[in-house]
Amino acid sequence: MKKAALAVVVILNLGMLGVFKYTGFILNTLNEIGGLNIPVPNIVLPIGISFFTFQALSYVIDVYRGNVGVQKNYFKVLLYISFFPQLIAGPIVKYRDIELEINDRTVTAEESAAGLQRFIFGLAKKVLIANTMGLTADRIFGAGNESLNILAAWIGAFAYMLQIYYDFSGYSDMAIGLGRMFGFHFKENFLHPYGATSIQDFWRKWHVSLSGWFKEYLYIPLGGNRKGRLRTCLNKIIVFFCTGLWHGANWTFVLWGLFHGMFLLLEDFIPILRRLPKALSHIYVIVVVTVGFVLFRADTISQGGYFIGQMFTGISMSEAGLSLAVQQLTPWFITMFIAGIVFMAPIQKYTDRLFVLLEASPDNSDAMDLQKKISGKTIKLIRFIMNIVCVFLLIWCMVRLSSGTYNPFIYFRF
Repeated sequence: MKKAALAVVVILNLGMLGVFKYTGFILNTLNEIGGLNIPVPNIVLPIGISFFTFQALSYVIDVYRGNVGVQKNYFKVLLYISFFPQLIAGPIVKYRDIELEINDRTVTAEESAAGLQRFIFGLAKKVLIANTMGLTADRIFGAGNESLNILAAWIGAFAYMLQIYYDFSGYSDMAIGLGRMFGFHFKENFLHPYGATSIQDFWRKWHVSLSGWFKEYLYIPLGGNRKGRLRTCLNKIIVFFCTGLWHGANWTFVLWGLFHGMFLLLEDFIPILRRLPKALSHIYVIVVVTVGFVLFRADTISQGGYFIGQMFTGISMSEAGLSLAVQQLTPWFITMFIAGIVFMAPIQKYTDRLFVLLEASPDNSDAMDLQKKISGKTIKLIRFIMNIVCVFLLIWCMVRLSSGTYNPFIYFRF
């Protein structure tokens, strides 16, 4: 009986997701393959449906498995599924991670201040870096093929690579900060993924909540790596096919997922790819991830293929191509590009220690040990400086938002 109830709930949730998100995709594909003319309904996609559907599924599956108890208060279940800070763009939160805080949480001035600070840093990531990179990426991806050469293609690809990271990690920071202001502590969703040394390492650090969800609720139930090498490969391909499809109803997303799945399999069969010298391993990961994101950003597979081709063979220095590339290299773009490169990995060990220091609490032994090594006056000075930086960033973001109209949250559509 329990298994039947679980099957019904899973089918209903995935069915609603399928109807809203994939009806048009399926019908368009059938029309193209079979030469049919099936009418395609214009179904409005609810914002964040992929995120709250996966949260609902994780709760039901965990209850079935006995990992969490049944929450008999409907409004508390509703709070979990519809909690607004991370409802529309993640991170995906498992019920067991916040079960105790749903039932009993404490809100303090210190926690609220730390949450506000985290929110402001996330807002700055989004408004200052992601928006700047996104505007350039849109211009280059929207340019005609005759204007695309190797220089413009790499500028566009790197710009989008930074845009998607700072857009999504910035929103995750804002969601984590808002949650903290209300007494909830969400797990980190990004662990400096562009500092990864392999594609496997990248997926341990990129969109951690999604990769963890697929591992726990799809990869392991399929058999994981317990049923032989061939079955393990098949399971990984299935997971990355679904990962791509989860991101969007377009074959470009599916191809992006399979592209990453292929490199994970290559690293399994060619272990040297995971044991390259550190500098080479970083270059390898950045190139693979950047090329993959071109497929992710492209409107069609043919556009993505042409764009990637120009990244490696587009040596033509036509006037249109050079003009497109040079026009993007404004002082503001260069400044934000450098900031994006600096903050995505190289200084992570210092920023991590700083946040540990500032957010120290009696139950955080690492933070308390770190505080003992630094004088009280130094800690107060650091906190004062960080508060000033936060105020400056907030005002700067408000000015940028009020003076411009370009402000897309690219993960809202997922």
